[in-house]
Order: sequence, then structure tokens, then C-alpha cells
Amino acid sequence: MTPPRTATMTTPDPARQLLRHTVATIAYRGAKPLRRAPESFAAFRAGDTARTPIQILAHIGDLFDWALSVAKGTQTWQNSQPLAWDAEVARFHHTLQQFDNYLASSEPLHESPEKLLQGPLADALNHIGQLTLLRRLAGSPIKGENYHKADISVGQVGPDQPAPRREFD
Repeated sequence: MTPPRTATMTTPDPARQLLRHTVATIAYRGAKPLRRAPESFAAFRAGDTARTPIQILAHIGDLFDWALSVAKGTQTWQNSQPLAWDAEVARFHHTLQQFDNYLASSEPLHESPEKLLQGPLADALNHIGQLTLLRRLAGSPIKGENYHKADISVGQVGPDQPAPRREFD
């Protein structure tokens, strides 16, 4: 006999929903320094030992491949060689989508939401901040924004992000 469905069986897990909102936030914030970046930006180097934007973007893709493997219980890491800029931007959104799809599924998480947040997701936010700073250093700054006002929605992780609601001059 099948047990009756209860509210707890159909209500989304709040921790998973928060992770999904974090992934959507990463997509929104990450898309900003990637959009309309000058061709020279990918190879910009702020210092002799600093990663270039293309290397940082490849690393973010690796973080989300790793996050997905951790969530699935198959933890694997790889250091990918950067692709061309447009391909790396597409990979950024693709890896976010793959991870978000898993979070949206009923498949079990093989790691705590807290560990996923403190590891790959927080690291990705850090690197997005680096990309934003590098845009400024490369002579192509993006406007600051009141992200609290941003139209960020769970599941919205593709390249077509909403327009900013409140940018600063």
C-alpha cells in the first residue's frame, strides 16, 4: 500500500531552495561582468601571477562541475584548459544549469547544503567579484548595482538575465 502524500512530501526542501536561489544569484551577478566584455578582456593580466579572466571563468565552470559531482556523491575535480571566451561563457551557464537541475530534482544530496554553500558556491561568488574588479582594471568597468533590488528567480540561470533595476552612476 502506498502511503498518502503529505505536505512535507510535496513542499520543496527550504535548504535546496536557498541553494537554488544562490545559484540564480551567481548566474545574475556572473553574467554582468561577462556581458559585452571587450575582446581583450579574456587575456587581461593584473599581475605576473594573477589568473586571467578566461582562467577564472574556466575555474568557475570547474567549481560547478565539482559541485554537481559532490551533490551526486561522486566527488571529482578537474582543472580544465580554458576554452575560447564565448565557449567559456556558455559553459558557465551550462554548468550552473546542470547543478540547478540536480538541486531541483528529487535525487538525494550526498553533501550537506551548508558544505555546498561554503565551498563551491561561495568560491564562485568570490571569483565573480574578481571578474568585476578585473573589468575595472582592464579599463572596461561595469556599473555597480543594488543587488537587493535585482530580479533574481530560482531556476533562472541562463545567459538571458533580467535587466538591472537599480544601477549606480
